[in-house]
Amino acid sequence: MTESAVKPVKPAAPASKSGQGPLTLDGVLTELVTDKLVTKEDADKLANERRHHRNDQHPLVILSEQKFKDPRHAKKLLTLDALAEWLAGNVGMPYMHIDPFKIDFAAVTKLMSTAYAQRFRILPVGVTTREATIATCEPYVRDWEENLKQVLRLDIKRVIANPLDIQNYIVEFFNLAKSVKFATEKDKGAYSSIGNFEQLVQLGKSGKLDANDQHVVVICDWLFTYAFEQRASDIHLEPRRDAGNVRFRIDGVLHDVYRIPTPVLAAMTSRIKLLGRMDVIEKRRPQDGRIKTVTPEGGEVELRLSTMPTAFGEKLVMRIFNPDVLVKDFSELGFNDEDLKKWSGMLAKPHGIVLVTGPTGSGKTTTLYSSMKTLATPEVNVCTVEDPIEMVEPQFNQMQVVQNLGVDFASGIRTLMRQDPDVIMVGEIRDLETAEMAIQAALTGHLVMSTLHTNDAPSTITRLLDLGVPSYLLTSTVLGVMAQRLVRVLCPACKEAAPLEDSAWELLVAPWKAQKPDKTYIAKGCLDCRMTGYVGRIGIYEIMVLNNEIRNMINDKTDMDRLREVSYREGVKPLRISGAMKVAAGVTTVDEVMKVAPPMQDRRAMPR
Repeated sequence: MTESAVKPVKPAAPASKSGQGPLTLDGVLTELVTDKLVTKEDADKLANERRHHRNDQHPLVILSEQKFKDPRHAKKLLTLDALAEWLAGNVGMPYMHIDPFKIDFAAVTKLMSTAYAQRFRILPVGVTTREATIATCEPYVRDWEENLKQVLRLDIKRVIANPLDIQNYIVEFFNLAKSVKFATEKDKGAYSSIGNFEQLVQLGKSGKLDANDQHVVVICDWLFTYAFEQRASDIHLEPRRDAGNVRFRIDGVLHDVYRIPTPVLAAMTSRIKLLGRMDVIEKRRPQDGRIKTVTPEGGEVELRLSTMPTAFGEKLVMRIFNPDVLVKDFSELGFNDEDLKKWSGMLAKPHGIVLVTGPTGSGKTTTLYSSMKTLATPEVNVCTVEDPIEMVEPQFNQMQVVQNLGVDFASGIRTLMRQDPDVIMVGEIRDLETAEMAIQAALTGHLVMSTLHTNDAPSTITRLLDLGVPSYLLTSTVLGVMAQRLVRVLCPACKEAAPLEDSAWELLVAPWKAQKPDKTYIAKGCLDCRMTGYVGRIGIYEIMVLNNEIRNMINDKTDMDRLREVSYREGVKPLRISGAMKVAAGVTTVDEVMKVAPPMQDRRAMPR
């Protein structure tokens, strides 16, 4: 637990007139009226309504369900977190928002039993050699404090937290710690730190832990559910010498989640490989698989699995695909009106090649799937050849590349051309043979969509020329190229207006000339964004439509700088300029754009 997780507050009046025992609705309402957070009329009405109801609900939970407006903040409600923070201020205790990423489950759950935590509605959230931090939602119930202090021989630091968080995390923390403990004990050391390049032989040990062990099943179920709740795009299970790491990628950034004993991590990997129909016994070569599951809310989710042998065992990465991204509007993906007009114009052509470029994780697949979704009407046959199939979509005819059976991208396109397609999507153009087959498909009357790995849109042309594609075939088939990146979106709940320094703006757009906005926003961090300042990601785009002027530039000796100059003069906006427009609109920050978009280096390429 970090210091930033706890918010200190100044002492004030208590929230209960009695000053002892559990909080009551009447007592809390009295203090809310005194602090002018709730009107006297609303308080009396709620008190009368609840007089004959069961009182097993915490008063703050009852109040949060009323959705009272928060007079301190326009357009905000008195949420449970806001009420808990107010309570902390009233009783002179620190407020803490419980972030599981910052809590060592194994350490804190050793402080007390599940029954003890549930009895007093308390949750251990941190421990050092001198102090134990305990979260509570009942500031006047202190029967447990002195007893716990004597047993642990540690100072007790009490913090106020959201009562529902305490209730839910008591179950989650203790169940997870219990499953990990039992799974570790049951293993008896058979898998202890045995890797590919280091071997530790422990004589007389016989392991009994397997992928179907109930404790392993519980841990894997928790892992998936927690990843979905945290909006993770990837789950990493990484074996190490002493303990395995679990990490989530959220909005493009990796976060440490939990450290799990190496034997348990090995059993978890086997369990997940079993679910993904992979070879559980084979640990020496990389494997791919997929799992289709449902979230607790009932939504379908697909996970693409990939294993890699490392020095300490198998590393497993699961990429999470939410089918909801397929129905996203282009404006939600980050297209402005000009971008959408150019992109839609290319997709409306009956034949030709449309290319999307960018590094891994830049959103190319989402863009292509969203685009194909708009094209996949009952009158159109959309076919794909992918390695692997990223997301299964019933409206597409999808084929998987299987190298050991001789099914590669080139042979896949050849097969699709005999399937009467209208639109063909090729997962990636990696070599000359695939490029030639894509061009052949475009020349025979098909719309072909594919991806490449290049820094920007103009360099895609030289990349294809370097592969060996004749320039006359490029000019006759390529309709356009779109380079893209993903930038994190500022949290709307906490972003704050701030002046933008001239030097920062000039560094972003140089050597392009772009007007600096009057104001921009910076990331602050709040509970909604888990104190990161960002929620979600959005695309920035560089779209180059091949018109006659650009086509005339393409030959076997194409000058890249000259091609950029012509493309920019023909209306192509570089990635950094697209990002600068998002900065000016208050969507993201200069640092985010600078981090992902390549610089514009050649001054000759800038419009004059």
